[in-house]
Amino acid sequence: MISSWSRDVPIDPARAAFLIIDVQNYTAHPHGGAWRGLGPHEYEQKLGNYFRSLRLVVLPNLRGLQTACRRAGIEILYTVIENLTSDGRDRSLDYKISGLDVPKGSWDARILDEIPPSEDEIIFRKTSSNAFVSTNIDYVLRNLGTRSLIVAGLMTDQCVEGAVRTACDLGYLVTLVSDACTTYSAERHEQSLIGMRGYCRQCGTDALLAEIAQLTGVAVDR
Repeated sequence: MISSWSRDVPIDPARAAFLIIDVQNYTAHPHGGAWRGLGPHEYEQKLGNYFRSLRLVVLPNLRGLQTACRRAGIEILYTVIENLTSDGRDRSLDYKISGLDVPKGSWDARILDEIPPSEDEIIFRKTSSNAFVSTNIDYVLRNLGTRSLIVAGLMTDQCVEGAVRTACDLGYLVTLVSDACTTYSAERHEQSLIGMRGYCRQCGTDALLAEIAQLTGVAVDR
């Protein structure tokens, strides 16, 4: 018997939310705390592709999606890595081992200036890779009536992938915007997209903007 169920369906704008993961100074600014201490050669070798794709592709796409979602009345939510205590004792064991330490209220914890949240958009402060583990995001999404969850941000093969897989298991219809997220290399990005195919629908920014326009009558000039 062939199942009629599918995750490859358009979003439901009335029950949709757009989640932007960890696009903050710590991870998305060239002088962010995650990169302090790297020499010029190591910086280019490790982060050259990452920052080029972020600046030239991901940030413009995120801005376009922000504008479209706001005009269409689609809720926008953000996660940032940020300690809940002054000394970071609340961080996950993995974050402590990995050295991820973003002081509470710091510049590193702020969302990147290129995609500022509006006053009424929700920011979740997380202390583990997976937002569904260390925040109450699932509770809030359900309170908002969310069914279609659009996901983008950083890093594709880390925090983004963790959120996508968990959101799928929790019963959301996930749309991953494949050119509105990135990671350290093109190869890692592509491998992560392949690994997530069983958990989400994947589409590009232009396709999703066209879908939002068709469903809501809201268009965004690019």
